[in-house]
Amino acid sequence: MKIKAILAVSVAALFATACTSTPKVDVRQPGDQSMSCAQLEEEMHALDDIQEEAENNQGVNTANVAAVVFFWPAAVGNYMEADRAMDLAQERHEHLMDIYDAKSCEVS
Repeated sequence: MKIKAILAVSVAALFATACTSTPKVDVRQPGDQSMSCAQLEEEMHALDDIQEEAENNQGVNTANVAAVVFFWPAAVGNYMEADRAMDLAQERHEHLMDIYDAKSCEVS
C-alpha cells in the first residue's frame, strides 16, 4: 500500500512539473522613453536572460520529458510558450535599442 502511495505522489509531482513557464514581457512599457542609457542596457541584459531561459525551456529538461511521457500536448505547449516569450523579448529588445540609438547612448 505504501508503494502505491509513493508512486501516486511521484506521478503527481511529475504532472505538476510537466509545464514550464517562461516570463513574457510587454514590448512597450510606460516609462521606456524616460529610461537612462544605463537603465536601457540593464533592461536589455535582463531580456537576454529571458531569451536564455526560453531556449532552455524548449530543450530537453525534466518538465518536457515528463510532458512527452505523460501528456505530449504539454510538451508542444511548452515549446510554443517559450517561442512566444523569445519573440516578445526580441521585439522589446529592438524597441529599447531604437530608444538607445535615439538617445545617442554609447555602448559600455
